[in-house]
Amino acid sequence: MNINDCKHILIVRLSSLGDILLTTPLIRSLKKQNPNLQIDFLVRSEYADLLKFNPHLSSLFLLSRNDGDNKKLKLELMEMKYDYVLDLQNNLRSKIFLNNITSKNFSFNKKRFEKVLLVHMKINLLRDAQQIPIRYAETIPSFQLDDEGLELFLPDNISARILQGQNVIGLCPGARHFTKRWQKENFIQLGKILNEEEFTVALFGGKSDRELCEEISKAIVDSIDLSTNDDILQLAKDMQQCKAIVCNDSGLMHAACAVKVPVVAIYGSTVKEFGFTPYGCKNIILENNSLTCRPCSHIGRKKCPQKHFRCMLELTPQQAFESIIKVLKQ
Repeated sequence: MNINDCKHILIVRLSSLGDILLTTPLIRSLKKQNPNLQIDFLVRSEYADLLKFNPHLSSLFLLSRNDGDNKKLKLELMEMKYDYVLDLQNNLRSKIFLNNITSKNFSFNKKRFEKVLLVHMKINLLRDAQQIPIRYAETIPSFQLDDEGLELFLPDNISARILQGQNVIGLCPGARHFTKRWQKENFIQLGKILNEEEFTVALFGGKSDRELCEEISKAIVDSIDLSTNDDILQLAKDMQQCKAIVCNDSGLMHAACAVKVPVVAIYGSTVKEFGFTPYGCKNIILENNSLTCRPCSHIGRKKCPQKHFRCMLELTPQQAFESIIKVLKQ
């Protein structure tokens, strides 16, 4: 595949928040190398805001939960006569949907076998694996990314709810799976330390995090609860006003990177080798490297299989505060 000979391609990444943001270096780099290239993107409708203002895309196609709508969409895509399709989702659903759209299909290597070996047998063949944006780019033979990081484009009509120049540290306490969440009590204690050091604390989260953010905010004097009902563009606009963001290994970690805010990322059951680490921004990863049971999953679990949860319990608020100060000096 010679990208300079291409006129029209389709990129497919259906979900989720972080995975989609991790495709943005590839989108930008493709457009840089071939300015005349038309790049279309297929994504689930609930994640459209992540890409709807991206100037490098020609068209954004939305996959619905309604199979009837998707049949019409597939016919529309078949008529496009794409030079190539880049399937960065690479699962059964994407393969079935993309069948017959083009025969020139490149799929992202998810390294499933290597992940199974690391999780279940602790055989680490991912030690030298690149971060996910670089691996996305490897889907195209001999193609390389630029070094400008992630992107999330925000419309002009969104106003930040934090005044510019405030000394704000953002906390993102949520994550989809329990074993990827640092304890609520730790976020509260970290917030109190930040207060003592004359920082203001802001809480960030989506619909599933609202109760947690409210509880933490009530326990921290003068903190600001900025959680939303999954309005990622508003969250990103507010994040831009923060000095740094403290988060779990979650989609909001990648959102913070996309708006170029320094990140302290707290890792529990997952590890850096999976490739989903802060990309293209100042960052520190806080993790417990003394344990032989990590990783116990590549996506997270409902509970600790060893019943001690030391990967998170032994990471202290003081360590997190020291990491914030360190990343601010980078």
